[in-house]
Amino acid sequence: MAKKKRPITLERQLITIDSPRSPITEQYRTLRTNIEFSSVDQEYKTILVTSSSPAEGKSTTVANLAVTFAQQGKRVLLVDTDLRKPTVHYTFNLKNVRGLTNVLTKQTTLTDAAQATEVEHLSILTSGPIPPNPAELLGSASMSQFIELAKTQFDVVLFDTPPILAVADAQILANKVDGSILVISSGGTEQDAARKAKDLLESAKGKVLGAVLNKKKAKDSQYYYYYGDNN
Repeated sequence: MAKKKRPITLERQLITIDSPRSPITEQYRTLRTNIEFSSVDQEYKTILVTSSSPAEGKSTTVANLAVTFAQQGKRVLLVDTDLRKPTVHYTFNLKNVRGLTNVLTKQTTLTDAAQATEVEHLSILTSGPIPPNPAELLGSASMSQFIELAKTQFDVVLFDTPPILAVADAQILANKVDGSILVISSGGTEQDAARKAKDLLESAKGKVLGAVLNKKKAKDSQYYYYYGDNN
């Protein structure tokens, strides 16, 4: 499986690849470390990343987080479960001919559909063709089986989901994965929206690992902050 080369310019920057020594990249490593520390008593292998509304940075966050886990030597699979407006294939300059929807409908296998990237140990499963029934597919027994299979083939499986206040997809998945992370845009996300997003994840009986405050520029160059449970 040939590795794909990423173009010099992208709509969504993968700073963990382009600037591995930058303060922002270091914050992604801090986020990774916090997740690892939170799994001392319980292993978190499957994690979804969502936001309350669009354009809050959840897809950028999950893509860069995937890179940092892979750079650690872990076998990582990033799955695009935004079956309405998928973007992961654009981020990594991959084709989206077949992907998750094909796997769930038994048209292909995870092994055949997953694509390698320029980052060693990081594989991508794109969304595949957009289905007419995203929520039903994500809530299906086939999706549960897929998650269990992915856990046997990868050390970390990350899911990029649609904004939770827009559609129920993230709620549906929250009950199937080990933990969830909520991305909040500094100065962009309303407090009520953030609270409601957190409440929806918890009402789905999902484990909320914490929240990432995105787009917060501080004097010490920190860009992303990680908050633990119940913050």
